[in-house]
Amino acid sequence: MYYSAKNLYGQRVNFMKILEDSTGGRQLIRAIAYVVRAEEPLEQTFFDALEKAGFEVKVKDIQIFPGGVKKGDWDVGIVIDMIRLSTKLDVMVLVSGDGDYVAAVEFLRNQGHRVEVMGFGRSTSNKLVSEADKFIDMDKDHNKYLLTTKVPPRPKYNR
Repeated sequence: MYYSAKNLYGQRVNFMKILEDSTGGRQLIRAIAYVVRAEEPLEQTFFDALEKAGFEVKVKDIQIFPGGVKKGDWDVGIVIDMIRLSTKLDVMVLVSGDGDYVAAVEFLRNQGHRVEVMGFGRSTSNKLVSEADKFIDMDKDHNKYLLTTKVPPRPKYNR
């Protein structure tokens, strides 16, 4: 969500509002935020803010491959947690637009779970939207899900 909001609106996400709206008045059992440590300035402040908002924060270090390619992929970890927690939950809310989760959503729905998806519609997979029991399109009222502070531009270096 961080990168979707940054790319679509140039703003930061209001994760507290996402958490509030994702529960839909239901009892929150667990909220997990999956983050990648990339040794960026202020990232620990961001991780701390997520915890303060009520999320359990799971951190993975970024992988840097030969040639400089960087990867911080949580897809498998998220799906494992969804399946592991499914024995304790009736409803799961996946806050993502990534089509890689379609098979997991289909599996969990076939196991009798309600799976809702929340994301910015413009950057959400159509297949994920159609597989979910409910889709909350954060684009429809995007200002509600964004903080008023702008994402600072990356510094430009002259060579």
